[in-house]
Amino acid sequence: MWEIEAFRYLPHDYPRVVRQVGHDRLGWPGLASAIRRQPDGLAGHPRDLNGLVYGGTMTMLTCIVDSVGLVLTAGLPPQPPGQGTPSTSPWWAPLVGGLGGALIGGAIAALAAWFSARQLRQSAQEELGHERVRLLNERFATAAGLLGHEEPACQLAGIHAMAGLADDWIERRQTCIDVLSAFLRMPYTTEATTSPPTAEHLTWQANREVRHTVIRAIRDHLQDGLSGSGTSWEGYDFDFTGAVFDGGSFSGARFSGGTVSFSGATFSGGTVDLSATFSGSEVDFTGARFTGGEVDFRDATFSGGKVDFRNAEFSDGEVDFGATFSGGTVNFSATFSGSEVDFTGARFAGSTVYFSGATFSGGKVDFSATFSGGAVEFSEARFTGSRVDFCLAQFSGGTVDLRRPRAWWPRPPEFDDVVGESPPVGLRLPHRGGA
Repeated sequence: MWEIEAFRYLPHDYPRVVRQVGHDRLGWPGLASAIRRQPDGLAGHPRDLNGLVYGGTMTMLTCIVDSVGLVLTAGLPPQPPGQGTPSTSPWWAPLVGGLGGALIGGAIAALAAWFSARQLRQSAQEELGHERVRLLNERFATAAGLLGHEEPACQLAGIHAMAGLADDWIERRQTCIDVLSAFLRMPYTTEATTSPPTAEHLTWQANREVRHTVIRAIRDHLQDGLSGSGTSWEGYDFDFTGAVFDGGSFSGARFSGGTVSFSGATFSGGTVDLSATFSGSEVDFTGARFTGGEVDFRDATFSGGKVDFRNAEFSDGEVDFGATFSGGTVNFSATFSGSEVDFTGARFAGSTVYFSGATFSGGKVDFSATFSGGAVEFSEARFTGSRVDFCLAQFSGGTVDLRRPRAWWPRPPEFDDVVGESPPVGLRLPHRGGA
């Protein structure tokens, strides 16, 4: 409630005059008393942000209107002689003071209301943030518990729960991905009898399905279009160090950032599809063992980043590298001792591919590829037993350097007769007599 305190400084009959003037001249009866009271409930409750702002604004407007009422009285006739006590201040001083005080008071009230509203809004946001984290932590604990359950059905539910949580919780997405990757690193054997279908075999099949579900969940979050998952996991780290793969597909996945480790992994059975795009990640296959089954890099694209097969061992099974090497660095300083490694259809168009220090001691390596750019380096390679076949290779650009092998005999690479007699530009062979 606000009273018009300035009236106490005016002659005793001025209120009557104001009412009369307001009634006769302005058609606004009771100007001074028209706005005396704030409407009930205007201040609102402490958490009513609209009430705070509205109350502060109305406070300022009320004070301004009261002051305007005082200003309207400024032009009235002065006090008749002999009545009242003479004032030492100008007659307009109380009016100016009242108007200024009203404006300042209203501004302070509005500012206080705005500040309180902002504080309450921040407090509410913090409270919502704490509640969100609490709920997400509960979801994480539930998903982790399901993954650690002995029953495959519960583990499958845990995989989907953890993947969904990774989509929703960007601050802990890497943690959720780490948990899924760690599941693949758990001890696992690919040896299981297939007939008759014993309980042990059925358990193995169930565990295999759970592991392949983890691979699918990761692949779906790395594909263009995301296969309906809605959230991309590109740029995050994936640690499959020492994992055993007996199948599963990464087809269409994009490794365009972060690091991906297959270091020490074993590819021992089934078909593992790695027809992915490697465009910016560091992908580590160092020490990986290809001991059985099929590993498919057909239609893979190596366009950036670094892919490292150093000290990998290709001892059995089939590995198809019919990929496109258009950028980045790929290091095949590995041992080829028994696998069939096929580069048929591969396109070397821009990458730097190293076979430096590689050992070709068994199996077959087929380079029926197209070399149109980039560099393929075989320095210090040992050709001691593998069949290394360049007979159907096409050389139209780039360089393929075989000039400095560590061992060229007893089984050097095979070339078409024409190529062997007159190597095309870019193909560099050792001098006659070998090395």
